[in-house]
Amino acid sequence: IRYYVERRDPEFERKMIEVLHVYKEVEIVNAGLLEGTLKEPAVVTISYDEKPGIQALAPTAPDRPPKPNKFASHLRDYEYKRLGTVSFLAGLDLHTGRVTEIVSDHHASVDFIALLGKLDEAYPPQTRIRLLLDNHSAHISKETQGWLNLHPQRFEFVFTPKHGSWLNIVETMFSKMARSMLRGIRVATKQELIDRIHLYFAEINADPVIFHWKYKTDEISIV
Repeated sequence: IRYYVERRDPEFERKMIEVLHVYKEVEIVNAGLLEGTLKEPAVVTISYDEKPGIQALAPTAPDRPPKPNKFASHLRDYEYKRLGTVSFLAGLDLHTGRVTEIVSDHHASVDFIALLGKLDEAYPPQTRIRLLLDNHSAHISKETQGWLNLHPQRFEFVFTPKHGSWLNIVETMFSKMARSMLRGIRVATKQELIDRIHLYFAEINADPVIFHWKYKTDEISIV
């Protein structure tokens, strides 16, 4: 059986075009920043999402490194011990490539609000912060709306359509993280996993890379 996703959002096309408009605006703004015709964006765009259920796995036996004429590859016991899971929340700045992250035991409204608070502290008060994000309940909850009401005109949300998470460019960063950092990771404690995630993004932010979205942006009008 091969699975596919039915587009059940009746406004899929409209929402997709809105997201693509945002990417086109970011492209124009970034060109102005690069050329020096623009000092800083009036609206900073953040691609945001959560990665729940990251497992902290501990080895049950020491790994065996490769040895000439003995072990041709790095050997690891199939057995492991589960130490629990963590949720990762991250906002990717589409102008600088910097990442604002939080690691928590869950990804409820309180965690999303904490991430919004970090973003609020990271940018000048006159800058409007625009988030590209999915339709998770925490993004529109009563608690989140209450916090946003205390920060009027500060945040703007642009939602991807249902079953349209592939439109959110931060998913590319999550995929890279899964393949390069989380794949095969073993830790002694759950806290070690948390520390290593923070270290990973500290290293990324020390030399950030700007992500570019190209798919279909040339087929739409920015008017």
